[in-house]
Amino acid sequence: MTPLTHIRNFSIVAHIDHGKSTLADRLMQKTNTVAERDMKEQLLDSMDIERERGITIKANTVRIDYTARNGEKYVLNLIDTPGHVDFAYEVSRSMRAVEGSLLVVDSTQGVEAQTLANVYQALDAAHELIPVLNKIDLPASDINRVAEQIEEVIGIDATGAIPVSAKTGAGIEETLEAIVSELPPPAGNADAELKAMLVDSWYDAYLGVVVLIRVIDGFLKKGDQIRMMQTGARYSVDRIGVFRPEMENSPELGPGEIGFITASIKQVRDTRVGDTITHEKKPASEPLPGFKPSVPVVFCGLFPVDSAEFEDLREAIEKLALNDASFSFEMESSAALGFGFRCGFLGLLHLEVVRDRIEREYDIELITTAPSVIYQVFMKDGNRLDLHNPADMPDTSAVDHTKEPRITSTIFVPDEYLGDVLKLCQDRRGIQQNLTYAGKRAMVVYDLPLNEVVFDFHDRLKSVTRGYASFDYQMAGYQEDNLVKMQVLVNDEPVDALSMMVHRDRAEMRGRAMCEKLKELIPRHMFKIPIQAAIGGRVIARETLSALRKDVTAKCYGGDATRKRKLLEKQKAGKKRMRQFGKVDIPQEAFISALKMDG
Repeated sequence: MTPLTHIRNFSIVAHIDHGKSTLADRLMQKTNTVAERDMKEQLLDSMDIERERGITIKANTVRIDYTARNGEKYVLNLIDTPGHVDFAYEVSRSMRAVEGSLLVVDSTQGVEAQTLANVYQALDAAHELIPVLNKIDLPASDINRVAEQIEEVIGIDATGAIPVSAKTGAGIEETLEAIVSELPPPAGNADAELKAMLVDSWYDAYLGVVVLIRVIDGFLKKGDQIRMMQTGARYSVDRIGVFRPEMENSPELGPGEIGFITASIKQVRDTRVGDTITHEKKPASEPLPGFKPSVPVVFCGLFPVDSAEFEDLREAIEKLALNDASFSFEMESSAALGFGFRCGFLGLLHLEVVRDRIEREYDIELITTAPSVIYQVFMKDGNRLDLHNPADMPDTSAVDHTKEPRITSTIFVPDEYLGDVLKLCQDRRGIQQNLTYAGKRAMVVYDLPLNEVVFDFHDRLKSVTRGYASFDYQMAGYQEDNLVKMQVLVNDEPVDALSMMVHRDRAEMRGRAMCEKLKELIPRHMFKIPIQAAIGGRVIARETLSALRKDVTAKCYGGDATRKRKLLEKQKAGKKRMRQFGKVDIPQEAFISALKMDG
């Protein structure tokens, strides 16, 4: 049993690509937590998609034994967190389980938007912060400038910031010493009733649900009868242990320790993140303060390309939901696409990751409809509807007004691209709230409608700033605006998957762009196809896709012109009839490309 004074719990936080996972690798290598032969890049990123994209999606944990320079033995519990805004929920959860954080900042790029967001989360959780300046092996590294920037922008003292190269291993020893000397040990009472926080849970095919816990007070042993205080569910602990980073059984977990338990729990749904675990016989008097549950922000429909794969898709989605509590789904059907699911995500990257996992792990080809957000529709009879899918918008005559979600976004951008960023935000109906400078970089705070951000705001921001801007946002509540539902009709048939909510002032421009794009994407048929964008019964934009034409007059050599006309008239009548009964096939690529609106 390690005394509390010799335990340190910490997380590593940083902006995307500033080197969190690599630093975690070096800390494990330096302390011989992992044998040299088992060492590989991004050791804690276990999913293929994490390794491939080079991002962390799930927060992962590892226990490290470290002997300090003074000969004392310490136990360090490290949680490596994601850096991307869509997974900020994972970060906030991990923060509550530990007492301190290593704030990793890339010494070539400086403070970015996500660095700031994660620092605020760490300060909310009353963390002690150790600034670490990474990538000092690169020629563009400028330690003094970045240390100044940390003090200016974040407002924490960076005089003792540790210069590190997670790639070469320079400064790792100093980092370990700083963790031991500067971070506070956990507080906890070994004699009190058991209180353990449920930090995370995931499904394992062999063990059932594995629960990651942080023990605050008391002890937890194998065979204990436990109770979840929020749900009231009762279980018996089968297995208990720690991650090094593989699972390793241990007889008990005491105050301040982070480890896992399994207790024959069938579904991840039964384990609510933030719940308090206590003993069944001697329960704690009151639970720990939990976390706010994660709320899906972006919704879209997932449909199988081959409708026969619907049951396979249902199975795949249910299995993914076992491991990802922030992902929600319900069944829906569409005239154009058949049966599928309406799914809720934390953001566009989350959507892409889930979609990639379904296509890759379960081998199902998917059609993804336009991402949309939740609108609040206030009816004239006083009722309020939460609208997830624009196709379900009620008749406008019964609607009093509509509200849309807004976000407060923080954008860091080099001075030379500031004009382009301001224009992009104005085009997306943004309201500027603040503009300050940190050295040569501007920090812009904008109030933006979430609807305008979910489409392709991130891509546009990266392209107008050549990848130098960084972006982070928080939800800022709902606001009334003049929103209408725009439908797309192909050959007079509405296409549900392309319905979207747009601002009335921009509907015509959006409609025209959509029709022009579809005209390029839909292949020509034997008959003429009208493509229209409409609001209610009023068509606001139209393009016509001309018909393919067979040369019916080829066998007429000279002779009377009426003979040719007769053949052409006959062809025209046939095409007219064909258009009445003809079915237009819209290829899968057309859906996806049509939804990526440019400019």
